[in-house]
Amino acid sequence: MCQEKYDFKLIAAEIVANHIHLIIKTVENKETISLIMQFIKARIAEKYNRAMGETGPFWNERFGSTIIEESDNPEEYLLWLLWYIGYNPVRKGLSRDPRKNEIGFINCYLDEKFVSPLIFTLHEYFNRLGQTFRERADKFLAYEDAYRKRLALWV
Repeated sequence: MCQEKYDFKLIAAEIVANHIHLIIKTVENKETISLIMQFIKARIAEKYNRAMGETGPFWNERFGSTIIEESDNPEEYLLWLLWYIGYNPVRKGLSRDPRKNEIGFINCYLDEKFVSPLIFTLHEYFNRLGQTFRERADKFLAYEDAYRKRLALWV
């Protein structure tokens, strides 16, 4: 619904039991991230309350946001962050593989023919990884290996 109403690019999305992760790229001189998130959070609350016969607030906190382009190394950060978000349900015990998650956004970066229930835009940093989609996907998989090694250190 939000993608139909507002002009922005959805780079990644992952639903976890009690929160969601989104990477959204706003469009200059269009809607702000605050307006986009207000709409998303309101629609989720409405659907949840309707389904559960509840009323009232659904979200406890404001959303958190980080401007990727302001990080020390934006390209590395984004490519690592995509795997972090993809693995979130795995870390929570809800999934065994980010490729099998409900939305499966990570598959958009691995399979050129993957059809997602949401409209994702492959980030320009991903597109810089190679000349062909296969080349980009192969290099992107190296970020998964690095993420999994880092994840193993946390466990």
